[in-house]
Amino acid sequence: MTKLESNIKEALEPIINEAGYRLYDVIYEKEGKDNYLRILIDNEKGINLEDCEKVNNIINDLLDEKDFIKDQYFLEVSSAGIERRLRCDEHLNENIGNKIEIHAFKPLVDKQKVVQGILEKNDKEAITIKYNDENINVDKKDISNIKTIFNWEEE
Repeated sequence: MTKLESNIKEALEPIINEAGYRLYDVIYEKEGKDNYLRILIDNEKGINLEDCEKVNNIINDLLDEKDFIKDQYFLEVSSAGIERRLRCDEHLNENIGNKIEIHAFKPLVDKQKVVQGILEKNDKEAITIKYNDENINVDKKDISNIKTIFNWEEE
């Protein structure tokens, strides 16, 4: 998480929590020529369109007032989703014991850059996953993306 994203999260989290939601993540990124500020929310009941609209309305004035981002951007408020990116230690720690998918910059096992396994451990420098009954340590610096995997067959 960048410093800008951390500052925005710190400012928004209390008012989003007060409204009955959890601020899962803040992502500021450029796509093409446009900038996007993505606010990902969650709660125990799930998120619908009305929830996103409500959170959008309560954070808009604060974002304008604090003026974190000087450039023009599009604000998107959405659910964190069933399969969600794990971008920080908090996300990783919440998902120990769950199935994840790692996208790496270099092959991890069996010459594969994309590997699925059970998240066993999260340390400062690396994570450990169980892959085919074997524990594999993966340095965080070698990871481009991690996300949860939802088991669609069980639902």
